[in-house]
Amino acid sequence: MNDGYADVLSKISSSSPTPGGGSVAALTLAHAHALGMMVSRLTLGKEKWSEGHDSASEVIESSAEGIELSLLLANEDAAAFDAVMDSYRLPRDNDLQKSIRAEAIVSSTINAALVPLKIMRASSDFLQSIMGLSRTGNPNALTDLLASSELAHVSSRVASYNVRINLDSLDDNDEKKNISQEMESLLKASLASSSTIESIILERLKWD
Repeated sequence: MNDGYADVLSKISSSSPTPGGGSVAALTLAHAHALGMMVSRLTLGKEKWSEGHDSASEVIESSAEGIELSLLLANEDAAAFDAVMDSYRLPRDNDLQKSIRAEAIVSSTINAALVPLKIMRASSDFLQSIMGLSRTGNPNALTDLLASSELAHVSSRVASYNVRINLDSLDDNDEKKNISQEMESLLKASLASSSTIESIILERLKWD
């Protein structure tokens, strides 16, 4: 791999809390998209896989945007956590400052939960986008598509941890409840989609 990739890993492995798990979840999703695009191009490259050409073309189009979104979300997640830390550093020398600080903490924490929730939505959308390709894509690249599906599901799970940890620090209210419910729904959808894709691919590989 190139120096740019190593630089990203160096930043993740540093003592700085950002980029952290949420950013890694988004980068994991970017890898899922990239593998999906590879399988799509390998499918389009052969006329004998013509049945999968439409699905492959759709994946290439959607995943090109998906990679861009994933990278944006990786940066957004890091910025969201930095904003939480900044809010805790606000002065609290009097009642007004304490009130401003408290509001900033709640607002930034909610945003820090919403960003990984966006990652979960994007992961769910991606898994749906490769469902057709799992049925008709180039059989010689099915393990790569299975890896793509697994990465997307892992991305959703990792992102959910970041949603939860931020919700844990908030008082109970309707917004917290709604975020939590959507998180649980997206986790179930991700598991269901990845399990379906796995079943389809394992059957095509005759690994059952």
